[in-house]
Amino acid sequence: MTQRLRLKKNADRRLKAGHLWLYSNEIDIAETPLKGFEPGAQAIVEAANGRAMAVAYVNPNALLCARIVSRDTEVMLSRSLLVHRFKQALALRERLFARPFYRLVHGEGDLLPGLVVDRFDDVVVVQLNTLGMEKVRDEIIDALNKVLSPRVIVLRGDTAGRRLEQLDEHVEIVQGELDGPVALEENGVRFETDVVGGQKTGWFFDHRDNRAWLNTQVAGKRVLDVFSYIGGWGVQAAVSGASEVVCVDASAPALERVTSNAALNGVEDRVSTLQGDAFEVLAQLKAADEQFDVIVLDPPAFIRKRKDINVGERAYGKLNREAIRLLGRDGLLMSASCSMHLASDRLIDVVRGSARHQDRHAQLIYQGHQGGDHPIHPSIPETAYLKAMGVRIFRD
Repeated sequence: MTQRLRLKKNADRRLKAGHLWLYSNEIDIAETPLKGFEPGAQAIVEAANGRAMAVAYVNPNALLCARIVSRDTEVMLSRSLLVHRFKQALALRERLFARPFYRLVHGEGDLLPGLVVDRFDDVVVVQLNTLGMEKVRDEIIDALNKVLSPRVIVLRGDTAGRRLEQLDEHVEIVQGELDGPVALEENGVRFETDVVGGQKTGWFFDHRDNRAWLNTQVAGKRVLDVFSYIGGWGVQAAVSGASEVVCVDASAPALERVTSNAALNGVEDRVSTLQGDAFEVLAQLKAADEQFDVIVLDPPAFIRKRKDINVGERAYGKLNREAIRLLGRDGLLMSASCSMHLASDRLIDVVRGSARHQDRHAQLIYQGHQGGDHPIHPSIPETAYLKAMGVRIFRD
């Protein structure tokens, strides 16, 4: 018999509003002690009066102790529900994109908290970020085969979410074989990436729309792509007519891929790379009196936890200041953040302050966020994590 998870009085308000998370301080532990649940087990969530409200999977050892997977208390997280959710997710992506390169499942945004699936045509890369999703690993693989029949399925079990849930870390090809990089296409530009050893799932689909906008602004410009990874911004800029692109990253293998991706698109003569710490490279470029028309800042999350906000904001400030020093008299800064704890208005303030620090003017001409294959759950502000600001930086 399925266990029950009883909420305290009035603790069902967020659940009624559509939220998918329950915290341990919302549980009536006198009625349903959390220690009585096997980690990862599913349970029926009840209001304080005993009314069944939803199905969730439970991790009794975490502050975020339960995640909702179904509002129908007769429907558990199973192969059948996964097939249904995958079909719902696929319908959205097929509405948005002509080619099969996108995030297929975006956790809470697709009502499957703890699960991420990125699609590279007939190769899918899966992240099982929670114990609850790890428990239905085989059902997830079966459901993907039912809905997509992919040639290759890769499990990237090397995420921060797994570490938080004390799950083992490993990367595994669970179906098919890979004999090299995987191809993808974004905004009409071709790339190859390593989905086994690369960052995250091998690619960052979330900036697709922001890159598309920047592509309209770079013709004839000298572009600096900082934290370039394998050239998502920089190679597209070159294909879009930039006169020169310099890609900066700390990873030598990533920069080797920049070079090969530039060659793949016939723009290798206009793309060069610099390896090193971003802050150090920016300082070196300034010392060399280098100047750029367009600079892209797409760093990793400087704020991973709420307690890191002050330190993280200072890091974003320093990064933007150093970049603005390298912009010409009338330049364009694309400043991005994937830190969910950094609000859009704070990033605007960081860029404003950085411009004023250099006695420059700033005009915000573009604001972007994650693409439609990373849907935002309207009840969960944390799912709206990505910010991208296109800012004209100029002097009097």
